[in-house]
Amino acid sequence: MDTRVAVIGIIVESADSIEDLNQLLHEYGAYIIGRMGIPYRERKINIISIAIDAPQDTISALAGKIGRLAGVSAKTAYSNV
Repeated sequence: MDTRVAVIGIIVESADSIEDLNQLLHEYGAYIIGRMGIPYRERKINIISIAIDAPQDTISALAGKIGRLAGVSAKTAYSNV
């Protein structure tokens, strides 16, 4: 199956959802190329970027599940490769 490279930008505003988010990322760990997390303490949020190489449906499913977590938002940018 063809895969695509994408970046999922995640902003976590609710600490209550961090455990669920980490479980989702672990579940899709085979597709994740890298992850960078930045705690922005002054605003009490966390900013996370995920680089992923996976089938389009898998990327969309992960981003959708992340976006449905309470206090979490996600946007995806796809490469043309």
